[in-house]
Amino acid sequence: MIGLIRVFTANDNEVLQSHGKIIEEQHGIPILSKSIPDQPLGIYDDESERIAVPKIVDLGVQMEREGCRAIIISCAADPAIRELRSRVSIPVIGGGSSAAHVARALGLPVGVMGITEGVPPVMRDILGDLISGYLRPEGVTNTTDLLTEEGRGKALEAAKTLIGQGAKAIVFACTGLSTIGFAETLRKELKVPVIDTVESEGFMAANYYKQAGAI
Repeated sequence: MIGLIRVFTANDNEVLQSHGKIIEEQHGIPILSKSIPDQPLGIYDDESERIAVPKIVDLGVQMEREGCRAIIISCAADPAIRELRSRVSIPVIGGGSSAAHVARALGLPVGVMGITEGVPPVMRDILGDLISGYLRPEGVTNTTDLLTEEGRGKALEAAKTLIGQGAKAIVFACTGLSTIGFAETLRKELKVPVIDTVESEGFMAANYYKQAGAI
């Protein structure tokens, strides 16, 4: 079993399970999803990330005790990844670094979409000169904004702008875009590769899980 940590407070079970469901359907591995408490808007700036770190660590430690073979922090900023790795004996996989490594392997100029002021440092460090541009959809400041029709429309506009600026692929720097299934929308609309954060973290986790003989 793989533990998956959602870095916002999910009161809707369907939303809580959405990332795990994507990974289970694509890779056939069991996922245990849990969310951190008291952060309904998730992580959207430095302060909200600082507050989330100890919650993520506590949840990850608990998941190892419950028998998880690896842990996914399902967030493009890879919050608390170093802290959690120092507390558990199993692999800890970050969404942002996973997506960035997949994009780096393609070697195409990428447009990055997220909800923060800039590209998360962990992604920026890996992508380097492949980044052709970064945009936050207009009016979108946290993951819940992406659940609205207006948020989806603004996200599509942002992706089209990034392609117009020279991007040959789109990389998500927000797992909220995965929650709304936006990768398939862009693939159909724009006909370009889309590196989805949740799909990428799932690929990394499944590779380890199957090699470890856990299936």
